[in-house]
Amino acid sequence: MGNVKRRHAAVERGVCVACGSCEDVCPRGAVKVMKGIYAAVDISLCIGCGRCEMVCPAGAVTMEVAE
Repeated sequence: MGNVKRRHAAVERGVCVACGSCEDVCPRGAVKVMKGIYAAVDISLCIGCGRCEMVCPAGAVTMEVAE
């Protein structure tokens, strides 16, 4: 059947403004703002829907393919 590649969100910490928009739209609670400084993604919870990437005003969230 081959390898299935799975997408997940990734946050660039130096660009993240910790606004919480990504955390608000995540349907699985995979994104959390840490210490009011940056957002972090729990890739075991992330379903790769891309909602966080779409709402990020700073462009800090991107979708990556897990290897």
